[in-house]
Amino acid sequence: MAEKLRPLLTLLKDVLYGVLLWLLIITFVGQVREVPTGSMEPTILVGDRFWTDKLILRFTSIRRGDIVVFDPPPQVQAQYPYIKRVIGLPGETVEVRDGLVFINGEPLDEPYIAEPPRYTYGPVTIPEGQYFVLGDNRNLSNDSHEWGLLNRERIFARAVYRIWPLSRIGSID
Repeated sequence: MAEKLRPLLTLLKDVLYGVLLWLLIITFVGQVREVPTGSMEPTILVGDRFWTDKLILRFTSIRRGDIVVFDPPPQVQAQYPYIKRVIGLPGETVEVRDGLVFINGEPLDEPYIAEPPRYTYGPVTIPEGQYFVLGDNRNLSNDSHEWGLLNRERIFARAVYRIWPLSRIGSID
């Protein structure tokens, strides 16, 4: 009887090892995410799937232009993580006016946005450990211009590579 169970036990052991490896990867390395809203259009479209990198954020600093995945602030009461572009870094002064984003008084070149913002914000100086994040679809994005600065502790991954749809596969810039 024990000989007949040996292949089943081997299979069960292999499945458990596979599940453990999968859990370690999605917890510490990265995972696939799907975008549920159009707040990052035209860079990322609704339904796009992308690989997020959790590991690199442990060893590098966040830079302007990075597309990050984070748990939104508690006041947002969202049921899923958000994805937005980092615009303002700690120590900088950010302001949005006249359809432009200004960093330390200088307009930011933003060829990736859907259309210029139709709102004003700031000026606000960003404290250490905080970031100013915006969606590329500026006028249809629930982001820092509505709920304020984002705490670094809420950021858990960076979007790095689009894997779906196949027609748009590649790096996310």
